[in-house]
Amino acid sequence: MYLILLLFLGCINDKSTKPNIIIIFTDDQGYADLGSYGAVGFETPNIDRLAKEGIRFTDFQVSQAVCSASRAALLTGAYSERVSVRGAYNHTSRIGLNPNETTIAEILKPLGYATSIVGKWHLGHHEMFLPLQQGFDEYMGIPYSNDMWPVDYDGTPIENTDHPLSFYPQLPFYEGNNKVEEIHTLSDQNELTKRYTERAVDFINRNKNKPFFLYLPHSMPHVPLGVSSQFKGKSKQGMYGDVMMEIDWSVGQIMKALSENNLDDNTLVIFTSDNGPWLNYGNHAGSVGNLREGKGTMWEGGSRVPCIIRWPEKIPKGLVSNQLAATIDILPTIAAVTGAQLPEYPIDGINIESIMYGDSINNPRKEYYYYYSGELIAVRSGKMKLVFPHTYRSYEGYTPGSDGYPAIYEGVLGRYALGKSELALYDLNIDRSEEKNIISQYPKIVKQLQLLGKKARLSFGDKLKGVKGKEVRSIGQLDIDRSKSELKVNHIGVGKSIKLKKSYSAKYSGNGNNTVSNGMLGTLDHNDGNWQGYKENDFEAVIDLGELVNINQISCSFLQRQSSWIFSPTEVNISISNDGLLFAPVKNFYDSTEKNPAYQIKTFSQNFEKFKTRYIKVNAKNVKVCPDWHPGRGGKAWLFIDEIVIK
Repeated sequence: MYLILLLFLGCINDKSTKPNIIIIFTDDQGYADLGSYGAVGFETPNIDRLAKEGIRFTDFQVSQAVCSASRAALLTGAYSERVSVRGAYNHTSRIGLNPNETTIAEILKPLGYATSIVGKWHLGHHEMFLPLQQGFDEYMGIPYSNDMWPVDYDGTPIENTDHPLSFYPQLPFYEGNNKVEEIHTLSDQNELTKRYTERAVDFINRNKNKPFFLYLPHSMPHVPLGVSSQFKGKSKQGMYGDVMMEIDWSVGQIMKALSENNLDDNTLVIFTSDNGPWLNYGNHAGSVGNLREGKGTMWEGGSRVPCIIRWPEKIPKGLVSNQLAATIDILPTIAAVTGAQLPEYPIDGINIESIMYGDSINNPRKEYYYYYSGELIAVRSGKMKLVFPHTYRSYEGYTPGSDGYPAIYEGVLGRYALGKSELALYDLNIDRSEEKNIISQYPKIVKQLQLLGKKARLSFGDKLKGVKGKEVRSIGQLDIDRSKSELKVNHIGVGKSIKLKKSYSAKYSGNGNNTVSNGMLGTLDHNDGNWQGYKENDFEAVIDLGELVNINQISCSFLQRQSSWIFSPTEVNISISNDGLLFAPVKNFYDSTEKNPAYQIKTFSQNFEKFKTRYIKVNAKNVKVCPDWHPGRGGKAWLFIDEIVIK
């Protein structure tokens, strides 16, 4: 009997040592949007309390300064480039976080943790990608951003109109795998923070007797801003300040629930954001303080976010860390403090447990890669950041929008200015604003960081250099893709001379001039390196077989991904010639541009009796601009081709 009692008490003790985990993840919050980080015009006493009773990070980075990519990195502990998640998915997306990836929820489940997500998911809205298939027991919230709906900036419904936002369906609200309602109005959005908070508190109350993981990714303060009547008009800053004050209230409610259930001391609470503020919304956007640029860039204003961690049982009070750390470090740190197994596949996060406990000298993270949409923007070693030449969206030099509307740039609502960076070196310890390029002063450091850039490209690739990474894993896909065995195709055009009439995009160059005659087909991923992209331009190529050759089939494939502004051609013409001067038409294909969310590869093929020819011309007509029904209406459309197959 005594032995049984000891075993029972041992089980209780073992259970009590497993900390509860709460991650509160805001959306588009600026670095300077908390009292402890210098907020102006509103107060955040509950979140500031977390800082006073835990550790506050001043150099905390996200993987990419955009919604889906940032969330994938947080939950997997891997650079978003490694897991192939880029950009911000919408209702047309046919991809999502691969279910084969291992999330924080999945490493905790074997330890007996209850797991819940309340809020914005944004890693794929089809059932196979939803949270219940990614390790979570419960899910309540919206599947993507709250601005992806058919409502104008002032709240006017625009469904079934010619407004570009009418492309979106009503914003769905999910319970588990099922849509249970729709968000139709700004008034509906006003209640989101309160609804999320009530559900989060309910989850804590229901699971007080077992370890739990609560992931609370708020929809706010992403535009359109929504705030309940309890907080509307409460801040001096305006509506953005009101929203932040309500999020602070939400944190207070969660801390109250922990205290009332005697869970306070053994609960690890992490508060951070997915990226910097969307600055072109002016007074409806946050503040970066003295950092450069914002969301959508990998300047510090986009990538550096506030982060506070509190765990009274383990973390000393009032710590401030200036060491480099990142959201990818959260998963391995949670694994360390809970005893969970790390994912089977390689990740990039590093255990920062020592920093949390007060080691302010040593830094587990020595290096960091700054990627954005497949481009290696910068690399970092310690305090030194080397920025590579690139173009980027810029918020500098023009008047931002206001009261819910984005800026007007060059007469277009919502358009960004473009900035261009040269090769630049910054010392972030003394120049967080990235204003002083000191590249000429430290040639040895520049050389070292350039080698680090080569290391990054070898692993994850770089569209700026046309390099494919060797350690990139597959994205989850809804549509049936070409298998690996189908990608290599032998035909008589491989390696032959080719002349292109118009230039392809340097961003989507494939393998250069010979992309369409290199024997490699593309997948549904337009970033796979086998597609050649033409922005607004038509495609025309002439292949010289070198001599008269018997042929009986000519085919070519084009990609359609309308959510990425990639459309199949409206017309494809195939013609042949013996002398390269006079071409005889073989076949003309015509295709209509209709709304279709599916990712597709369209192949245009013509068979005929064998005859001899030397030159083959393929001409494909680009739709030129996005159709009126598309959210990018009037914007430049893309045409993507992978291979002209000649047999």
